[in-house]
Amino acid sequence: MNEDKMITLTTSEGEQVEFYVLEETKINGMNYLLVTDAGEEDDEGECYILKDKSRPEEEEAVYEFVEDDNEMDYLFKIFTELMEDVDVDIRK
Repeated sequence: MNEDKMITLTTSEGEQVEFYVLEETKINGMNYLLVTDAGEEDDEGECYILKDKSRPEEEEAVYEFVEDDNEMDYLFKIFTELMEDVDVDIRK
C-alpha cells in the first residue's frame, strides 16, 4: 500500500488507528472514503466506509463510520463499481 494513501484516525478514547484509503468519492456534496485495515503485506483485511462530517472551518477532517444499512448498501454498490478495474476483492 502507498503511504500517501494512509490516514490516521483518533478514536474518542484517544487511540490512533491507521487505515489505507482504497478509493474516495463525493455524492450529494458528501465525501466518502473506502478504507481498509489491511497492511501492505496482508492479503485480507476489513473494509470500512467513512463519511466526512467536517465543517468548513475545521482544520482537520472528522470522519465517522457509515452504519446505516441503506446508506451502506448504496455506497457499497458505488465503491464496487469504482474498484472493478483494481485487483481488490470487496465483499459485503
